[in-house]
Amino acid sequence: DRKKNIFKLSQGEYIAVENLENVYGQCSCVDVIWIYGNSFESSLVAVVVPNQDEAESWARQNGLDGDFNELCSEPKLRSHILEELTAVAKAKNLRGFEHIKAVHLDPQVFDVERNLLTPTFKKKRPQLLKYY
Repeated sequence: DRKKNIFKLSQGEYIAVENLENVYGQCSCVDVIWIYGNSFESSLVAVVVPNQDEAESWARQNGLDGDFNELCSEPKLRSHILEELTAVAKAKNLRGFEHIKAVHLDPQVFDVERNLLTPTFKKKRPQLLKYY
């Protein structure tokens, strides 16, 4: 992976974050994902933009109502998406330190207007860190 997209966790393991974002991005409940970690913490966290259709159908099946913005603040949906991401990680044989331990849901897709993406739609990691 690119040098600036690799970081070390507190236990000394190196993480190639773009590779993990590609793996976790295969989850059907995720539209966009940004994974973050640093050398002072031992686990990874993620900001996820859920797939709106999947989130709304899951909410109907579980008796929740409200618009997409309200669903993104729902703790049950957050735990459901975290379970789905954990299932993907286990299916792809990711190591324990590569598993995401916490998720923040955002209804808005990352965009160039908020300065979170480059014009070629690559994630601006320092700006994403400052924003979230």
